[in-house]
Amino acid sequence: MQHRLYGIILILIATFLFAVLDTFSKYLTAFFAVPLIVWARYFVHLVFMLVGIAPGMGREIVVTKRPWLMIFRGLLLVCSSLLVVLAFRTLPLAETTALVFSTPLLVALLAGPLLGEKVPLKSWLATISGFGGVLLIARPGGSVFGMGVVYALACALCYAGYQILTRKLSVTEPAMRQLFYTALIGTIAMSFVIPTYWTGEIPTLKQALIITSLGLLGGTGHFLLIRAFRETMASTLSPLLYVQLVWATLLGWIAFGHLADLLTTIGMLIIGGSSLSLALRWPARGKPSQIAGRIGLKSQ
Repeated sequence: MQHRLYGIILILIATFLFAVLDTFSKYLTAFFAVPLIVWARYFVHLVFMLVGIAPGMGREIVVTKRPWLMIFRGLLLVCSSLLVVLAFRTLPLAETTALVFSTPLLVALLAGPLLGEKVPLKSWLATISGFGGVLLIARPGGSVFGMGVVYALACALCYAGYQILTRKLSVTEPAMRQLFYTALIGTIAMSFVIPTYWTGEIPTLKQALIITSLGLLGGTGHFLLIRAFRETMASTLSPLLYVQLVWATLLGWIAFGHLADLLTTIGMLIIGGSSLSLALRWPARGKPSQIAGRIGLKSQ
């Protein structure tokens, strides 16, 4: 019972940290180019891994039998990160989060042809229902429309590919190695574009603290998720991942004064419910890294 409660507390904290990370990212888009924000997030995360995790794992954190898949997986996450921050520039926090949470629906569609998994009728119905929720949010004439929606849905597609590779790689690659490679590939990839966007502007102390916090929030959030799934069954924890939608709605209102209209709120609930039904169908068996991949953990 204590382990179960411990896991629940950890995952609630993790989802809150991810929502704060998204809030800070949206705030920074008013002052800095998106690639600079994404680079800072990955760089700080990499330093976090090198200082806190790498010494205990040694070569195990780097040595992999499938380097090209690890690299491609990292690049998909970089694209996902860029696209979601681009979406934050024009869309409210909660609506963007809801659109990105359509990822499990895309995973359900792609798992059949790419992983050879059987997609039952229940999953097809949940997917169709979920995309109905997307249409409610992104309807013409609604408060959420335009390129921001395209960016958010493209982010969900890239993230779906990332999750599918996470499942595939979880057979041979431990969770911490995968986490390290995402930080490493993200830092290297974004370092190539930094000179194009860097204008020499020096962040204020407040901005520098927020920028530094991005990697710490993401790294700490993922660490807490891994610990949570070691302590508690996935069937217990997976519904709580969608608490991030609640955090995003609350923080979007507090930080930016954004409140969704009725149809948008209904769309968000439909997406959350449809994605949740897919998460709950996965059996609560396997290693933590495998379970994490199955239920589609949010990865910033």
